[in-house]
Amino acid sequence: SLGELVIPTPYKDIPLIGDKVTFENLSISFIVDEYLENYSELHNWMIGIGFPKNRTQFSTFRSSTSNTSSAGTGGNTDIGKVGNPTADRPFYSDATLTILSNKNNPIVEVRFADLFPVSLSGLDYNQQSTDVEYLTATVDFRYKLYEIVTI
Repeated sequence: SLGELVIPTPYKDIPLIGDKVTFENLSISFIVDEYLENYSELHNWMIGIGFPKNRTQFSTFRSSTSNTSSAGTGGNTDIGKVGNPTADRPFYSDATLTILSNKNNPIVEVRFADLFPVSLSGLDYNQQSTDVEYLTATVDFRYKLYEIVTI
C-alpha cells in the first residue's frame, strides 16, 4: 500500500499522494517433512533472532548457525548500529518465488530482498484421523522489497 498525506482545510480534507510504500507479510504454507527439518530450520532462525533463553543463543546463531560468510568473524565494528545491513546480514535472507506455467516451466520470478521470519504456526498432531493427513505449517516473513521478473 502507498500511504497518503491529508491536508486539513475548513471545508474538505485534501488527500495527497504519499511517499512510503508498505508491503504485506509474505505468508507461505508448506508440508512439514517427516524429520521436521524444514520446520526446525525456520524455528531455529527465529530462536537465533529472538534468543528467548539467554544471549548466548544470539552469539551462537551469528557465529555458527547463520549461513552468512561474514557471521562471527568479529571484524565488523558497526555491529551495534541499528539497521546496519552489513552487521545485521546474518538475520536476513533473500528468497525467490518461481511461478510455473501449466506445463511446469518457470515463467515469472518474484525476488524478495532482506527477508526474515516473524511468525511460525504450531504443528497440529491428530491421531484420530482415518486417512493420511500431512502436517502443514504456515510461516510469515517480512522483507525490505520485492521485484517481479519475467523469465
